Amino acid sequence: MRRFDPSTDTTGETSGAECPYCGSTDTVREHPKGPGLCRSMHFCNECQEPFQRFE
Repeated sequence: MRRFDPSTDTTGETSGAECPYCGSTDTVREHPKGPGLCRSMHFCNECQEPFQRFE
């Protein structure tokens, strides 16, 4: 099981982003920032894949 990074403080929506690999919305927001300011890092509990979401 993947664990949330406690060194970050997320605000706003933390779950429910659609996974681009399997389409599931059983996802969690792992980190508030991705490689750019308009992206966030998520993890899919269904297919176990990390992904970026454009905000």
